[in-house]
Amino acid sequence: MGFPLERFTEQEKAMLAPFFSNLDKGVFVLTNLPEVVKGALFSRYSRSDKPLRRLLLDEFINDKASGFADIASGSRGAGESRIVATQKAEEFYDRVLVGYGDDSVAELGGCHIACEGVSNIAAKALEDSRLGISPLEKSTRYVYFDKKAEGHYLYHLERNIMASRHADLYTQTCDSLFESYAKWIEPMKKYLVEKFPKGEETERAYNSSIKAKACDILRGYLPAATLTNVGLFGNGRALEYTLVKMYSSELGEIRALAGEMHAELSKVIPSFVKRARGEFGDPTIKFMAETRTGMQKLADSEFVPDALGNTQLVTMTSYDRDAEEKAIAAALYPFTSLAMAQVRERVRKMGAQERSGVLAEYLSRRQNRRHKPGRGFEHTSYEFDVLMNFASYRDLHRHRVMTQQRQDITVRHGYDAPAELAEIGADSDFAEKMGMAADAYSAIHEDMGKEAQYIVPFAYRVRYSCCLNLRELYHLVELRSTIHGHPDYRRVVLKMLEEVKSVHPSLVEHMRFVDFREAGLERLQSEKMTDKKLAELKEKYG
Repeated sequence: MGFPLERFTEQEKAMLAPFFSNLDKGVFVLTNLPEVVKGALFSRYSRSDKPLRRLLLDEFINDKASGFADIASGSRGAGESRIVATQKAEEFYDRVLVGYGDDSVAELGGCHIACEGVSNIAAKALEDSRLGISPLEKSTRYVYFDKKAEGHYLYHLERNIMASRHADLYTQTCDSLFESYAKWIEPMKKYLVEKFPKGEETERAYNSSIKAKACDILRGYLPAATLTNVGLFGNGRALEYTLVKMYSSELGEIRALAGEMHAELSKVIPSFVKRARGEFGDPTIKFMAETRTGMQKLADSEFVPDALGNTQLVTMTSYDRDAEEKAIAAALYPFTSLAMAQVRERVRKMGAQERSGVLAEYLSRRQNRRHKPGRGFEHTSYEFDVLMNFASYRDLHRHRVMTQQRQDITVRHGYDAPAELAEIGADSDFAEKMGMAADAYSAIHEDMGKEAQYIVPFAYRVRYSCCLNLRELYHLVELRSTIHGHPDYRRVVLKMLEEVKSVHPSLVEHMRFVDFREAGLERLQSEKMTDKKLAELKEKYG
């Protein structure tokens, strides 16, 4: 016998119908409700014995004091009615949550927000959050960045730089970088068409692959000031914390962006983000900013600023010495009634063949990279120091399950120059522009260390540290080594695999969906798959 479903009168059904995807099943979706009402509803849900639809009916819709009728009708309206509805919803939310005091309630509602015309530095600040936020950014791989608006290339005019003696140097350098980027697009496409003549693939797939390859090669010219668009979906708690972090930034663009986002989010989920400033937010902002300043002073006193250290692409700096024992024990643990210490002790006594058998049972049925290893592999981790160009770092930055710490963008570590530039005679121009940017960076850095980052081209290398568990390593390496991936980040993840294999070969033996092939037009196979899907859609829908 199944769980008894709530029965409603015809009148009740009419009242509830706009707010649920169905009224007669145990699984349903909420519709046409402001985010704060959803949050309040779910928070009451956790402390009530009523089903959710009955709860909405009894304690929300039929409670005249709640003003729910105005909230619901206004949320489906437009203009001023929506603003009034949101204000009423906030009042309602605050009344419902009296005495709850649980920050996690703010995870029960969220929204989409778009941030357009922000620099690539601000984009990283928006995307740094690991949990609760899902970002999507305008791609440098599928979009040319050669357009102008009102006669100007699209890059951020950093306020402090533009008010300084470096304003002309900054704009001249950025303009020159964009001019070269735009200048070499057509010669690069012509070269690629000659090198990779069209085969049996469609015109659409071929042209898309050529464009992606040209973009990949030339994006090294773009400065970090390049404007982009970022779309975010996040829950209220994560968005609020993101605002706090951004408010504490040393960079004016990021602080100003936090203010703009806060104002817009307050129109939709005011109760969820109101603590980003004021009694709660301001002390946290002060704590973050002062801690950062203090740590910077301490680091400057302890280390020589210009010391470059290790210049390897990837260096494994730490790993669990007993990783195999930990991973195997954690894999077996859910299937026993023993304490972890007992399971570890048993695994410790296993021979190599027996351990190999456990790993084979755990992993041998994987048929593609989407068949993830179990969570037992989260019990062992690896730490890497990575030095890679900023262009490709932006792709690996998306993997938020790992712990990442990025250093400032600088010219000190040199840059990567794609070999194809020499094939079209652009190598000397590229070297000249990289040198010009380095000189501009040095001049600006003397007066404004943080702001100087804006002038650094994507081709320059950035150093960052990442710590990830074995399960995420499988995901990262198998995904980012695929043949349609950018060769720069493919090299990074393959090097990570090589480093782990040197110490724990048995743990990566079943990482079978790693692609070591070299590709000419990296996106071609992917575009062919897109053509296939388009054909299927055409057949399905006409």
